[in-house]
Amino acid sequence: MPSSYQKQFNEKLSRLTQLVAPYSEVAPHEIRSAETGYRQRVEFRIWHEGDKASYAMFRPGTKELYCLDNFAPAAPAISELMRKILACLNRTTELKNRLFAIEFLSTLSGETLVTLIYHRALGDEWREEAKKLEQEFSIYIIGRSRKQKVCLSQDYVTEQFEIDNRTFRFQQIEGSFTQPNAAVNREMIVWVLSQVGQQEGGDLLELYCGNGNFTIPLASRFRQVFATEISKSSIRALNWNVETNKINNLTTARLSAEEMGDALGKVRPFRRLQHIDLDSYDFSHILVDPPRAGLDEKTVEFVQNFDFIIYISCNPETLAKNLEQICQSHDLVAAALFDQFPFTPHMESGVYLRKKSRL
Repeated sequence: MPSSYQKQFNEKLSRLTQLVAPYSEVAPHEIRSAETGYRQRVEFRIWHEGDKASYAMFRPGTKELYCLDNFAPAAPAISELMRKILACLNRTTELKNRLFAIEFLSTLSGETLVTLIYHRALGDEWREEAKKLEQEFSIYIIGRSRKQKVCLSQDYVTEQFEIDNRTFRFQQIEGSFTQPNAAVNREMIVWVLSQVGQQEGGDLLELYCGNGNFTIPLASRFRQVFATEISKSSIRALNWNVETNKINNLTTARLSAEEMGDALGKVRPFRRLQHIDLDSYDFSHILVDPPRAGLDEKTVEFVQNFDFIIYISCNPETLAKNLEQICQSHDLVAAALFDQFPFTPHMESGVYLRKKSRL
């Protein structure tokens, strides 16, 4: 009999297999997660009862809070910190007073940033006590309240992956999107690289690129890469990552997917692109990693112009809807299940598509 983890993984695998079955007989590549200690990003509410503060979470699918002492999915660095941080909060009135929530962001190496969120303004006394906490545990601390952000040292951690005999470093900024399961994320990147192989002269366009999670490693596989993202903080991290990893063939711009389509189609000019020669690109591939809503109809039509499409999805329903249209022009040649969120119904997947006319 399969373990409870294997059972839930098999259910997701079956779901993805059925999703791609109308378009391809490929068997999805399988990337499993560790069963515990896999989340590098965790958020808790703070429950106050008398003089005691506790971690709390909502029960799945409800608005009911329950208190907890530990959280098995949390990465080792976070699990170790949880008890110590809570003990300090409970003995320090200035840190505990009207504390509403706490967020942890860590890396595989254990570098950790903690955000304390309040229902009150933060002053010098809070800063003094928070600095002691930061120094005691060798972490980074940020304080937040309405219209206020207090950054004591820095507002990011730096993740590091070894891929293709090369070390890649990624700035991950507090409050910005990052993949929460770092070990599975690394394998996602490896899978994408395996699909594109070594290109000869082709260029890559990436939409929804975030901090360059896929963009940075992919840059070595293409002549030129153009990556777009709408989030200002993600663009800030992306630019840092480009410089840190010494990538010299990657250009970035803060554009939405729709704006990028208009720019390439010469529908309208953009000041943000005035120093970029889009005509110098010969795009063979496009990578999209959209939010849960998937691709809108206009963007689907846009991506169909490319010979190869890499589609990373966090929502099988919207992926299925988009494939109905995309597979009219493209063949689905590979698929993968990335179990970012074990023991939950959430499913991350990827598909690789090739334009039919290239056969």
